[in-house]
Amino acid sequence: MRARSALFDVYGSYLRARGGSAAIAALVRLLEPLGFEAPAIRTAVSRMVRQDWLRPVRLTDGPGYALTKRAERRLDEAAARIYRTHPSTWDGRWHVLVLEELPTRGARDRIDSSLRLIGYGPLGPTTWVAPRPSPELTDILSAEHIAGRLFYGEHDGDDGDLAARAWDLETLGADYADFVTEWLPVVSAVDGSQPAEAFAASQRLLHAWRKFLFRDPGLPEKVLPRNWAGTAAAEFFDEHTARLAPAAESFLSECLSRGGRARSSA
Repeated sequence: MRARSALFDVYGSYLRARGGSAAIAALVRLLEPLGFEAPAIRTAVSRMVRQDWLRPVRLTDGPGYALTKRAERRLDEAAARIYRTHPSTWDGRWHVLVLEELPTRGARDRIDSSLRLIGYGPLGPTTWVAPRPSPELTDILSAEHIAGRLFYGEHDGDDGDLAARAWDLETLGADYADFVTEWLPVVSAVDGSQPAEAFAASQRLLHAWRKFLFRDPGLPEKVLPRNWAGTAAAEFFDEHTARLAPAAESFLSECLSRGGRARSSA
């Protein structure tokens, strides 16, 4: 886990619901159980400011950083997929993106990473599909100065086959099963008696789980393989996140009160 990723997780999982900002001293205290030292955190924060994910704010207890509108959109969309806060709806149509030209190699790599993160899978070098549109898509294309055509379409064939072509579901399913096997003994060994330890375990579990966002767009059940391992993995993640939440929230409150408070409005 890198400091930048840890900061995204903390803002998305905790601070977003508490106003979206915190004093730098509080951020240092929060990430200490994860093994990060103050210089690494300050460097990561500075980079996130330059990348328009955070913005400096003045808080009651000192300088702090708040989420930008861009970051709020990204974190809200990610949270909906991580915690499945929005009901899964699908009317049988795919959201299709057709790029008007093949991007340069460097842009192609960036586009590939960004589109996968927001739930699109490739059908070819210039064609992408998703089970639902992403509000970030236009910004991603604009940032790379790439034009594309967008439309909805029904697949004239088996939707499960289309999904298997756009996403490597066989490997993804095996990795979901491995996720449970790997993390079960780790998180089961942590209870709520040590808030800092519970916070760290919860964040490490989240970090490992969040990696699936790059690979799993949240496909509707009807296009997934039978006995989809992702369902059991999601239930495992939810169970242990909820179990550790009270102690983790206690640690968060302590850090915010000692090192700065989150603002009610950013």
